[in-house]
Amino acid sequence: MENQETTPVSRSSIEAEYRSITTAACELKWLKGLLQFLGVVHSGSIRLYYDNQSTLHIAANPVYHERTKHIENIKTTHVRSSLQLADIFTKALGIDQFQFLLGKLGISNLHAPT
Repeated sequence: MENQETTPVSRSSIEAEYRSITTAACELKWLKGLLQFLGVVHSGSIRLYYDNQSTLHIAANPVYHERTKHIENIKTTHVRSSLQLADIFTKALGIDQFQFLLGKLGISNLHAPT
């Protein structure tokens, strides 16, 4: 019998968002460990900016803390959707929002020769 990876099915958009924030937290913990291995020590908590307030409320709810031990030392912070830098990589944006986020990433001319 083949070993098949199971993909959890979310029953709501908030549950899907919570799974996303959990995955991001795991990746951040891994990156912090990698940086520490390379000699870059960051003793503070990691900041995870998220634009869904309902998901942040779930993450902050003490009822879920038993299931969320892997996100200790990660501080979740709300960011307005219009300032969410990740959107440039994940959504189709209007030209104004696209240019604004490019500027936030420090990219002044996307087509400039390297």
